[in-house]
Amino acid sequence: MSKEQEQLLQWIDESDNIVFFGGAGVSTESRIPDFRSVDGLYKQNYDYPPETILSHSFYIRNPEEFYRFYRDKMLFPDADPNAAHIALANLEKQGKLKAVITQNIDGLHQKAGSKEVLELHGSVLRNHCTHCHKFYSLEDILAMDGVPHCECGGVIKPDVVLYEEGLDMPLMERAISYIRDADLLIIGGTSLVVYPAAGLIDYYQGDKLVLINKDKTSKDNRANLILHEPIGEVLKPLA
Repeated sequence: MSKEQEQLLQWIDESDNIVFFGGAGVSTESRIPDFRSVDGLYKQNYDYPPETILSHSFYIRNPEEFYRFYRDKMLFPDADPNAAHIALANLEKQGKLKAVITQNIDGLHQKAGSKEVLELHGSVLRNHCTHCHKFYSLEDILAMDGVPHCECGGVIKPDVVLYEEGLDMPLMERAISYIRDADLLIIGGTSLVVYPAAGLIDYYQGDKLVLINKDKTSKDNRANLILHEPIGEVLKPLA
């Protein structure tokens, strides 16, 4: 165990108001790829970058191609929580961790047992008809081909925040409140480049800011402790 990991575990032991803010790197250890990683298969199958396909205007203009990418690259119904998800759920059960704030849309934090999860970018588990607002599950979407339609004829849209769409501001305000009050803020599995979510770090007022990410981030100079390691390995002792 590295001295940085020992320091983190000591801070966790001493803290009773922990907040975790995470991104795609939390779920890659559950074999959910970061869609920004443009691999050979992606290059062969799609004519547009992911940020274009996952934009509101593209969804409106070309829903067939949107859903082809969405089903292929964004839905992983068989994924299981990894050590990081389980560790965070355990910390919440102990009363230490007050909230998980996530940019992920896969629902794995809840699957691991976390209760207070703020999903800034929504969830693939929730889908609604854009006409009558009827709810549809992920299983419902997977059972449909092409662009999913409601029984009323309306198009079903996943409850995920697309590029060009705004975040839920009441949810952001709750996230800011949690971060502002935290005595220990752990940020993991995110490069901190997607705004406005990445700007949440600026609301932290404490002196125990931990960054866990395999690569360097633009906010490393703000951190009190940095671990450039897979987050599942770092938090595994708590799982």
